[in-house]
Amino acid sequence: MRVLVLHGPNLNLLGEREPEIYGTQTLDEINESIAGTAKKLGLEVRCEQHNGEGAIVEALHAARNEYSGVVINPGAYAHYSYAIADAISAISIPVVEVHLSNIAAREPFRRISVTAAACRGSISGLGAGSYVLALRALAEMLSP
Repeated sequence: MRVLVLHGPNLNLLGEREPEIYGTQTLDEINESIAGTAKKLGLEVRCEQHNGEGAIVEALHAARNEYSGVVINPGAYAHYSYAIADAISAISIPVVEVHLSNIAAREPFRRISVTAAACRGSISGLGAGSYVLALRALAEMLSP
């Protein structure tokens, strides 16, 4: 089973961007953790990071033919991108949304995710562990 992990805008700056909110791990370190978890779960994983909304939509469209499921951290796009929400709804594979911070405890505009409603589930506030839990959830969803 193949899983795509999509990291959204500004996540390439993890480790230096607001570490008091997003932690000190870099995106490469998080991707290493994702790869290790995927291996233990018997999943093949590919991690991609895109700053542009259109690139995320394109990646979701392509994923429907190449992957069994998707883990997505849409970053700030979660709060207003109906294009990404529509792309998630348009594909038939399960998608789990993750956020490093607890969006429900953040600024009012960050408390609502328009993309989460299109996903099978959403995990937030557990730092890089949110990705690990999302992979475990997908593995359960995809197992016969």
